[in-house]
Parts: sequence; C-alpha cells; structure tokens
Amino acid sequence: MKAVLQRIKYASVTVDGEKVSSIDNGLLILLGVESGDMQKDADKLAGKIPVLRIFEDDNSKMNLSYIDVGGEILLVSQFTLCADCTHGRRPSFTPSAPPKEANVLYEYLAKTP
Repeated sequence: MKAVLQRIKYASVTVDGEKVSSIDNGLLILLGVESGDMQKDADKLAGKIPVLRIFEDDNSKMNLSYIDVGGEILLVSQFTLCADCTHGRRPSFTPSAPPKEANVLYEYLAKTP
C-alpha cells in the first residue's frame, strides 16, 4: 500500500466535468493498493496519518497534525502509484491490486476513524 499525502488549503475531485467531492484545509491522499495488501496494512496507515505532524504551528514549525488543525481528508484511489517503471518506457501495473480487491481496502480505509 502506497500513499502520497499533500497538505492543501482546498482540493476537489471532478469526474466527467462534475465535482464529486471537495475539502478545505487538510490532506489530499492518493492511495495505491498493491496485490497482497491486507486490512492490517490499511490499519497501520490509518493509525499513522492522523498523527503525522506535517502542519505548521504559530512558529512555522511542523508540529501539528491534521487533527490539531481541524483538517479534512480527501482520499483518492490512484493505482498508478503501484506502477513498476524499472524496465523500458511502458510502466507495468502488475503490482497493483485488481480493482475489486483494491476497492475493498480503499473503502475500509475511508471508513476507518
């Protein structure tokens, strides 16, 4: 399981020209689920993300978590994070979990407090 976290002031997801979700101040998380990933991997990630001190405090030091700043999370499935680009010019997506399998863990992580 791979995740890219980006601090944002605003983020949205648009599908076919229609905004399906948006948040203010918080984290945009791109999530790649790999074959072999399990609930315990999602649990580990879910335990780590809320307490990562990646937001600035009043002294411009990264000492605050998204919980501390009252932030939101926008979680986006992104299978391309799991691409294998070690050979040639065409990435292999073999490491990515099949869509149905990946969606189960994506949904699980999205519902984890």
